[in-house]
Amino acid sequence: MSASPLTPLDYIAEGYWQDFLAGRPIAGGIAYETELRACTLDESLESLQRIDTLLSQVRRDMIKSGIWDETTLLVDERYRNFMVFLAFYVGRVLAQQWQSKPHWYGQFELRKRYPELSLVTDDFYQHMAVGYDDSVVKGHLFFALEPIGLRLFGHIDRQFDAVQGGQVESGLYQAVSLRLPTILSNDVHSVPELTAHKATTHQITESIIPSVDLNTHVGTSQLNAPLNKPEEVSIGAEHNLANVVVTDSESRAAPSGVPDTVTTELQTSVVPPESENSIKPELTKIAQPVAKPTSSVKNTSTPEMFTQLLVELDEIAVPQPTGDVQYQQARKVLDQFEQHIAKQNKPRRQVIFSDKHIATKNQALLTLQAAAEDGNTAAMLRLAMYELLGEGLTADSDNQKKSGVDWVNQAASKNDSRAQRLLSKMYYQGVGVSQDIDSGKYWLEQAADNGHAEAANLVQQWQQAEMLLTTQKQEQHSTKRYQLLIGAIIAVALLIIVII
Repeated sequence: MSASPLTPLDYIAEGYWQDFLAGRPIAGGIAYETELRACTLDESLESLQRIDTLLSQVRRDMIKSGIWDETTLLVDERYRNFMVFLAFYVGRVLAQQWQSKPHWYGQFELRKRYPELSLVTDDFYQHMAVGYDDSVVKGHLFFALEPIGLRLFGHIDRQFDAVQGGQVESGLYQAVSLRLPTILSNDVHSVPELTAHKATTHQITESIIPSVDLNTHVGTSQLNAPLNKPEEVSIGAEHNLANVVVTDSESRAAPSGVPDTVTTELQTSVVPPESENSIKPELTKIAQPVAKPTSSVKNTSTPEMFTQLLVELDEIAVPQPTGDVQYQQARKVLDQFEQHIAKQNKPRRQVIFSDKHIATKNQALLTLQAAAEDGNTAAMLRLAMYELLGEGLTADSDNQKKSGVDWVNQAASKNDSRAQRLLSKMYYQGVGVSQDIDSGKYWLEQAADNGHAEAANLVQQWQQAEMLLTTQKQEQHSTKRYQLLIGAIIAVALLIIVII
């Protein structure tokens, strides 16, 4: 297919980017330019995580300063340019992943090309969308301003509904990750290096924890057990999943004292419902996979603080003196549940399981609890997550919150940076505890001191913001003194004139 002609917004997007690279001022100015440069915009997926962190910090700073008003800020050209620049940048990052060229369409072009879209003329977040040369179907459009707006201004009373249906993704990294190219194959044995990116091989000794096949006895009505009741509003998102068969042809060594008997072959064949946001890339145009998931668990129907926790439990290594074998046994089972929930394209509270599956999950939670009681902080955090989601072993909802908070506190007291970062989020957002900005900042600093990279970056930005505010106050004070001095001189001059 020949390349699409450039659009007016394409020229603007390129101009913004070239001006930013050259250090030239963008027409009209752009807010947080210094902070954006500190994010190292190298067109990588990781840079979107840094931008999400910045957006969260901007939101907190605005709330703290009393200027967190969406309508007022959208009138400010510098803030609008800030959001539009980020949208353009996200389009570049996604283009790198698609190995294609982005094309930006304004509302006039969108209405002409896609008359079925229901666009609101005065909605800033529907102002523009990006498509790609090899993507002429509606499903490939991306309204990049939506997740930016959600990150800055979303709350319970301010819902962000996507133009193309469903809810807006929570953050730019998540929004782009859900639109990455997928390699579809009916024969996974022909591409073993790809299947490793799609799912984790599960081999569990039945004498310890029963195997679980999540492809049977799954319904869509509300679960009649005290599970699946998250405290936060779930963020749903559409995403494509390949048909995957997970097998393990070689048995792993079982823990000491455990008979090496039966392994589990989990077959998952998921065909997502038709959605306006579904992505079906032309596979012949993608030479190789360009995105590698950061974790075996990617659960978009779970509150973000817990999806991030699961990623950190996989990626941030914290030595565990005890309970690691038990934790790994439980994690393998629970990861299957998380992967299944993630594929359902619905809030996790709406996903139900058979009695057999619930019993299997509870057995895994008991194993997790035993590891936590032995002092394993990873087990403490995973157990805390399920308690705070209302899916743990504790029956009473109030006691569930207390239990979850206690486990996080216990892990944080052992200097686990992952626990300290989670605890800071809980205090900032008021999850399981009363909202307390000072406590949130304290635990954020503790996490930074213990080597948590994201926390360290946030603390640095916080300190820079405080220095900026101090400098502004000093400048304002100096200006007032100067004005008073000028006023005194004028008064003396007038008095001299009157006397003369």
